[in-house]
Amino acid sequence: MSDRCLAGALGGLCGRDKDGRVILRAFAIWGLLLILAILNGGVRDLLITPKIGDPAGHIISTVSLCVLILLVSYFSIRWINPTGSLDPLIVGSFWVTLTVAFEFLAGHYVFGNSWQKLLADYNVMQGRIWILVLVADFTAPLWAAKVRLKHS
Repeated sequence: MSDRCLAGALGGLCGRDKDGRVILRAFAIWGLLLILAILNGGVRDLLITPKIGDPAGHIISTVSLCVLILLVSYFSIRWINPTGSLDPLIVGSFWVTLTVAFEFLAGHYVFGNSWQKLLADYNVMQGRIWILVLVADFTAPLWAAKVRLKHS
């Protein structure tokens, strides 16, 4: 495999995106989403949770992050420039993979959270709706492509 195609192969875009631009741009946008997610969590911890409590704070924070993911996808999809109908789903899959990897690896090894605490955010039966962020990560590029690229 050529070096030019390596980034594309990681995202399954090799052949259609030989120089890896789509996946590299998707990675750059995910970096922006990461910054927004960290800021969103900071706002939750500093302003929202102290006033209304942890469960409601997490719900508000999760919903607001999902909205941010949709907005960023909407405004960035033309720059990401998916070249086929499958590419937005590949971008979404890539974002989910990066998000889960960051959540667990950085959450545990950098921020020192226990695996139990990290897994608790996925417990819908306990009112945790973090899984919606992963749904937004996966579906937002497809939604944005359908809305923004249909008239291109």
